[in-house]
Amino acid sequence: MRWQGQQASDAGALIPLRGLIRSVTTPEFAGVTFHEVLCKSALNKVPGGSNMPFTWTINTTRGCLHRCTYCFARKTHEYLDLDSGADFDTQIVVKTNVAEVVRAEVAKPSWRREHVALGTNSDPYMRAEGRYRLMPGVIEALADSDTPFSILTKGPLLRRDLPLIRAAAERVDVGIGVSLAFTDPELQQRVEPGTPTPKARLDLIRAVADAGLRPTVMAMPILPWLTDSNEHLDELFAAVRDAGGAWVTAGPLHLRPGAREWFMAWLARDYPALVPKYRALYGRGSYTTGEYRQWLADRVRTMRRRHGFVREETQGGARWTLRTDPDAVGDSPAGTAALAQADPRPVQAALF
Repeated sequence: MRWQGQQASDAGALIPLRGLIRSVTTPEFAGVTFHEVLCKSALNKVPGGSNMPFTWTINTTRGCLHRCTYCFARKTHEYLDLDSGADFDTQIVVKTNVAEVVRAEVAKPSWRREHVALGTNSDPYMRAEGRYRLMPGVIEALADSDTPFSILTKGPLLRRDLPLIRAAAERVDVGIGVSLAFTDPELQQRVEPGTPTPKARLDLIRAVADAGLRPTVMAMPILPWLTDSNEHLDELFAAVRDAGGAWVTAGPLHLRPGAREWFMAWLARDYPALVPKYRALYGRGSYTTGEYRQWLADRVRTMRRRHGFVREETQGGARWTLRTDPDAVGDSPAGTAALAQADPRPVQAALF
């Protein structure tokens, strides 16, 4: 389960973590240090007011090998006195006893068997899961306690655990979400260079559907001027539908602190002409303008209808839909069709 004989020799890689057992490097993951810890708790309560439809989460790791330039969770690495950029990608905290701790927590009389989401802060099926094998124990602990759960991932490694997940779905409500917002593999590798290709994730969607589950696809983030065109969205929704996706949730990029600095630095390197446009669209905040969000929501709604995504298909399993999703609460207000005719994105960068 663990890497033997790979103790990190660089004392600078050892960080003051509560419960730290050892820090490990291995040639298979060049430039990455895994900090193996014993955690005291595994269930995390979602803050009140969140727009996510669950109240508890579990993260088997902290930090993520996917290296997504936009990852909103980057800021959380600063709580460990690590930076939200390179450290988030290369200093990975692994909760080696997480399955045992989950089993103990859900066995408590006070546990109310509320829905638990996995994959909110780091991907539970990133490549390192192939060696640590933490997820089977977590899945079994939740199912054995009759706790409903959902998993969000970019990792095809989830296919390894499909028999376990299917068995769990016979006992509790289980939702599977696959994160896929790109169809162009070249752009995808620029934006999220440590992730599996779009084809690999479409194959995962197909495998989940073939297993009798209804995968929801999180087409997030949609990147202004890069992936929000009708052509790209049409291709994406068509590919997801062909692979057996039951529903698509889509929304624009959020530039929260930590992620904002890292993403904007990447944008300046790869697409410098877009920097002033993003500054105009986001201002100093984390979110695009309301006009842009409504414009994109209308496009997404059109694509869903064009490709036959029906809301009822997701009942009984899928959790990866925001409460603020327009199609989750009904049709858009009168006038959005007219709003969609006008592109709210800044055009003349020189003005900004």
